[in-house]
Amino acid sequence: MRRIALFFCFITVQFTSFTSFGASNLGYFGFEPDITTNYIGSSKKKLGFVRVTVELMILDMNNLEVVEHHVPLLRDAIVEILSKEPEDKVKSLVGREEIRKKCAQAIKKLLKIETGQEIIRDVLFTKYLYN
Repeated sequence: MRRIALFFCFITVQFTSFTSFGASNLGYFGFEPDITTNYIGSSKKKLGFVRVTVELMILDMNNLEVVEHHVPLLRDAIVEILSKEPEDKVKSLVGREEIRKKCAQAIKKLLKIETGQEIIRDVLFTKYLYN
């Protein structure tokens, strides 16, 4: 019984410390429709395409309207990054992660320039299809 009481105390302390950092207002914003663009194929005559479902992790859901307002700018940045990547990078797991990080940095930078504050915590690719 004592172990159970200690366990619940531990869980309560962990939950309280987690919410005290403002994590309770985290949220997600998904781009609709998915982002689809061409990428550089293995030969100059061949183009491939990639379709990505992108979710933005927003630090404070009170900034959701700000993110929605800047969707065209953010979508353009992602399309520009994806379209410049070579086929081997688009099709590899390591390359996909590098692209995701590059998109996250670009989006964070753009929103910082436009709004003057940090709005996005991370960018997630929830679906990633290529041909």
